[in-house]
Amino acid sequence: MTTFKEPTARDVTRAHKLTISEILETLSEGNIPLRFTAYDGSAAGPEDAAIGLNLNSPRGTTYLVTAPGDLGMARAYVSGDLEPVGVHPGDPYDMLRLISDELHFRRPGALTLASITRSLGWDLLRPIAPPPQEVVPRWRRIAEGLRHSKTRDADSISHHYDVSNTFYEYVLGPSMTYTCATYTSPEDTLEAAQENKYRLVFEKLGLKEGDRLLDIGCGWGGMVRYAARRGVRAIGATLSKEQAAWAQKAIADEGLSDLAEVRFSDYRDVTETEFDAVSSIGLTEHIGVHNYPAYFGSIKSKLRVGGRVLNHCITRPDNRAHARAGSFIDRYVFPDGELTGSGRIITEMQDVGLEVRHEENLREHYALTLKAWCENLVENWDACVAEAGVGTARVWGLYMAGSRLGFERNVVQLHQVLGVKLGSKGEADLPLRPWWEG
Repeated sequence: MTTFKEPTARDVTRAHKLTISEILETLSEGNIPLRFTAYDGSAAGPEDAAIGLNLNSPRGTTYLVTAPGDLGMARAYVSGDLEPVGVHPGDPYDMLRLISDELHFRRPGALTLASITRSLGWDLLRPIAPPPQEVVPRWRRIAEGLRHSKTRDADSISHHYDVSNTFYEYVLGPSMTYTCATYTSPEDTLEAAQENKYRLVFEKLGLKEGDRLLDIGCGWGGMVRYAARRGVRAIGATLSKEQAAWAQKAIADEGLSDLAEVRFSDYRDVTETEFDAVSSIGLTEHIGVHNYPAYFGSIKSKLRVGGRVLNHCITRPDNRAHARAGSFIDRYVFPDGELTGSGRIITEMQDVGLEVRHEENLREHYALTLKAWCENLVENWDACVAEAGVGTARVWGLYMAGSRLGFERNVVQLHQVLGVKLGSKGEADLPLRPWWEG
């Protein structure tokens, strides 16, 4: 690999134009761990590397240089201009892990930037339209309503969840459950682990035949149907019209219509109260941190005295980090999504008067879940591409593989927090010790 030396002004004036690969070598700090090839015929990195990247068009270069970081790479990857070699586009986990561990970049000086600019030419430095899978930036979404208004939340949920029920069937498997599973061992099947998650939530909530459950952000109704099979009257609410339609059909097909219902509805519009339990599995990430008081207050208002709430959501590993998601997640996956630490979740529950009785971190379980989803995407790749398009399939592969790495590296966590609505004299009506099987 070429040894980098900061150019002088004379060097910039007299030097030959850098190839794409020479630019990568100039910007990288240390060895390039994968084989990189570019449309100009240049290459960098070990010739025998098992994993590589091929930049196959000038458009990909424009994406990379006009939005440095994860957003530019995502644009080039999703558009097909940055092609993985040695890994499947449905599961680029090994490539992302290698890049994260071994590919590091230096901050170039002004003369280096001038040399790169001269080599690329101004045509490649002019911003172009992103791939169609990308939503507009946050500042432009104001036309859709204030952040986390009902209208804007509905649009954000629709962007992510109304891809295609058939697409989700391929990726999620028969359970149609798009939340972290709970594994007894890494060898568990995805279906067994998802069933185990529902059992764990059911038992933590202390549900029994004849009880009433409200499941907010219910997805395709997995928790609702699990509870109804055990004699619980369950209502689910989702902002995805496609999810609601799929769930209602599944309820009818299982003969559970007298016990279960999934509504195409904002959780804030559910009028019933006096539920024995409320489950929120994967919703908190979407509602906005500043809405937590109203969110947990609404949950409390739905519960009877002694009723329990189980909040299951992705969190950050501390309570100091900025709540907003990174550019790729915000523009391609979860528009307006926000994450905070489990401490903030617990604080907000306590501040509205819910007593927190238990919490646990299922971080490693989500890494295993994402691994299984990527395997499903790879196995059903051609069908997924036919159903939703190659760009959307690439978004999902990149997002799930990157998220798996994030859970493994403790960039993000998954916490379940169990709370109870106390009586006027502090009565909780709970067993003295945990009453569920882990």
